[in-house]
Amino acid sequence: MNDTSPAGSALLQVDAPHRELLDQVLDKWSLQVLDVLCGTNLRFNELRRAVPAIGQKSLTASLRRLERNGMIERVVLQTRPVAVEYRIAPVGNTLNELVDALLRWTTENLPEVQRARDKFDAEEESR
Repeated sequence: MNDTSPAGSALLQVDAPHRELLDQVLDKWSLQVLDVLCGTNLRFNELRRAVPAIGQKSLTASLRRLERNGMIERVVLQTRPVAVEYRIAPVGNTLNELVDALLRWTTENLPEVQRARDKFDAEEESR
């Protein structure tokens, strides 16, 4: 995770631009939106149904961030009325395996994380 070799340090950085991109791609809703769009192209309301807990404002903000960062594409469909479809962009598709791995890691490790949280909270209460 932390490569301190001279060659590796040039490749693995966690400075402002890297943090900003990771914050925008891995935020609360964007990760779920990416996961859904890696499987299929969807219109806005279809995305809302696919991620039911997300509100309209949050979904709009997430889609705009992902589009700005080149992770997804917004395609205007020539229909009447005009419709918009969202699809994964080539660079966003490179995240597919990573997103799956993060979601798997979360599922596998959440019980241990919850135990650590409970222990910490109990110790904090007794202070």
